[in-house]
Amino acid sequence: MEYNTEREKIVISEYGRNIQVMIRHLMEIEDRKQRTEAAYFIVSVMAQMNPQVKESNDYMHKLWDHLHIIAEYKLDVDGPYPVPTPEMQKKKPEHVGYQKNNIRYGHYGQYIYDIVKKVKEMEDGPKKQAILINIANQMKRDYLNWNRDTVNDLLILDDLYKISGEEVVLPMDTKLTPTNEILNKPQAQQNQGQKKKNNNNKKKNNQPQAKQNNPNRPNRKN
Repeated sequence: MEYNTEREKIVISEYGRNIQVMIRHLMEIEDRKQRTEAAYFIVSVMAQMNPQVKESNDYMHKLWDHLHIIAEYKLDVDGPYPVPTPEMQKKKPEHVGYQKNNIRYGHYGQYIYDIVKKVKEMEDGPKKQAILINIANQMKRDYLNWNRDTVNDLLILDDLYKISGEEVVLPMDTKLTPTNEILNKPQAQQNQGQKKKNNNNKKKNNQPQAKQNNPNRPNRKN
């Protein structure tokens, strides 16, 4: 019996040992045309064994790169993509860097700050008022994504006032989108259905039930 610890190390474990053995055999094919046809077949098998790779747009390119990596960059075929090199695989991506925007209310995001800044430049009127209400509703959604409990509309209006540099003031009686509708609108409908079901059960329970004989007492015979 041969143990896996005594076998050749698997280069990419997602494809298993059989794919690696097939690629090793592929490198022994002398005819270039046959070797290329066999490579295309192995790549198709790799796609079936690792279907999650198809979620990316360049998944075929990745499969061919994996083919050459498993072959230790020694495979000579006419593939559809450039052959990768070991240096390319070892190269680290450039650091993206962190955002330097220092905003007080991070759960609303930088876009809310930018939009409020633009709206402040608009002339007062119904259009500006409608946009501000939409902004407040979006802030409420963002808040509930951060805290899935509840939020008071006055808190949202106060945050909008502070984000705008104390320049935007919405009336205290402004009605925003209800919290239940933002969190889970179908759930409210489900609760109504459950309430109706409970009421039907109460009606059934209130109906007089047939008297049952006590099993611990003998039945009287007339």
